[in-house]
Amino acid sequence: MSYALAFSQAHLVGMALAKVGNPLRDEPLQTSKQLCEFDEDESELLTATFLKSFKSLERQQFFHHSDLSSNEVYSYVDGVFSDPHTLVDNGAMIAKHLYAQSKHPQIKSGDLCVSYLDGVLVDGEPTQAVCIIKSESLVPFLQIAFDGDDLKLKTLDGIYPEKLDKGCLIVNRDKEEGYAVYVFDKSGGSTHFWVRDFLGVQAVKDASFLTKRYSELCVAFAEKGLPEDTDPEQRREVATKAVSQISEVDEFDLNEFQEKTFDKPEVRQQFSEFKKNFEEEVGSKLDEKFAVVKDEAKKVEKKLKSRLKLDSGADIRFSAPFLKKKDEFFEKGFDEERGLQYVKIYYDREKPV
Repeated sequence: MSYALAFSQAHLVGMALAKVGNPLRDEPLQTSKQLCEFDEDESELLTATFLKSFKSLERQQFFHHSDLSSNEVYSYVDGVFSDPHTLVDNGAMIAKHLYAQSKHPQIKSGDLCVSYLDGVLVDGEPTQAVCIIKSESLVPFLQIAFDGDDLKLKTLDGIYPEKLDKGCLIVNRDKEEGYAVYVFDKSGGSTHFWVRDFLGVQAVKDASFLTKRYSELCVAFAEKGLPEDTDPEQRREVATKAVSQISEVDEFDLNEFQEKTFDKPEVRQQFSEFKKNFEEEVGSKLDEKFAVVKDEAKKVEKKLKSRLKLDSGADIRFSAPFLKKKDEFFEKGFDEERGLQYVKIYYDREKPV
């Protein structure tokens, strides 16, 4: 099941620090010997900074191919939840595990913060959480400081709160299933290192996840899985019809969906192949039957209707109020003289950008 997270009452209780290098470059691992000290104002700032990136993320959970207790990060976090006084020791073990997984030339060194928080609201109930943040980007900033009886301008390097590269929030719920875990990786590289190698997490395959994945799969299939000579309008129709089909049923059945959505057997075969490649890429199979969460499908459907991307390079986006009155202001047609399709949008006046 999906949880509603809120951070309005969350506060930082303790934090362990580490500097994690890359072993291939002979960069060291340094871990703090005691908890980081901070006052109430600093706690507020750090809490807001760390939790900002965890809004609206997909729920995941720890896993291990043999036994859940063999997942290192799961075990260390479980130790913190059992006894928060072990944060320094378990934080150091998390840093050591990250260091051991950093043996790749492209993995950057960085600063690691392992925090224990209280008051994270999960469906309205206050809950404990462990937050793991890695910052790989040091940003230069200026500071005017006293130098004897004069002032001096210093250039320093530090962590920029808006540039946190990687993060993981583990909420103390569903321990037996691998806890409720939320992950981000803004580094732009492969997420396998952070998500798979270090954390060992996977998405929770509930009804919301499956509805969203199949809806997104349909859009991706229309864009990339159809023959190259398929025109944009046909691709759009395939995507719209497929996502609409999902949003209109209570129970999804893959065989029924393919029969109703794709008229031609060859298109059904193309979709099956595209789905198989998608599953191999993400490393897990999608269930073929599940209860549809219609809100998830409608979110994707809404995005489809709100954008018109043309091969001429034009990319038109429509707001929700416009879509409600689309028939009054929007027109599509074919220009016989030019041999091209066209769109017309009617309006009273331009608004400033």
